[in-house]
Amino acid sequence: MPRYRLTVEYDGSPFVGWQRQDNGPSVQAALEAAVARFCGERPAIVAAGRTDAGVHAWGQVAHLDLVRPVATATLRDAVNFHLRPAPVAVIDAAEVSPDFHARFSATERCYRYRILNRMAPPAIRRGRVWWVRAALDLGAMAEAASILEGAHDFTTFRSTMCHAPSPEKTLDRLRVERRDDEVLIEARARSFLHNQVRILVGTLRLVGEHRWPVEQVGIALAARNRAAGGPTAPPDGLYLVSVRY
Repeated sequence: MPRYRLTVEYDGSPFVGWQRQDNGPSVQAALEAAVARFCGERPAIVAAGRTDAGVHAWGQVAHLDLVRPVATATLRDAVNFHLRPAPVAVIDAAEVSPDFHARFSATERCYRYRILNRMAPPAIRRGRVWWVRAALDLGAMAEAASILEGAHDFTTFRSTMCHAPSPEKTLDRLRVERRDDEVLIEARARSFLHNQVRILVGTLRLVGEHRWPVEQVGIALAARNRAAGGPTAPPDGLYLVSVRY
């Protein structure tokens, strides 16, 4: 039974998230239905990360097993044909070894958050960025981000609904930069806690607006209490950029 790796791009706006749920359409269900229409098989498709409702992806990775082998280009094109009109596309398909696992084989996940930082609201980018009108101090945000890099107990920066067995994670990279009218925050780690990136972004915004001093971020981290952290940024600006194996 061959196993295939899919690289998937999607606009998360109309979905309840990656994972199949009873309360609305999901990316996983859309892909599984497209595969079924293509070849009649109904494999469970496993992703590298279960993105939340409204979160987008440029480089989500998933795997599936099929009973009958198929050319990878055919798999990509046929699934894309049957996905229409859902805003989901298989960018690449490749046959992989049976021991490859989209979630457990991953060594790094990269997320990017886009903040539209200008007075005018988004038009074309509506639903794909977080609109913040107040000027942001990138120097202060970058200094605060450096405090959060490394191995820590991230209880302050995870959802109270997070089911991860441990709040300890290693944040390999948390970088802040400006590109034209957008502030981009990039986070890299082997894995993340539920809502971790969005809470980090919400906290860095407080620093950027000078509502928090930089040192408050370290105090919040040490508190190990969600109530000590910043707000959860909306899902609109979050993208799963890539997964490394």
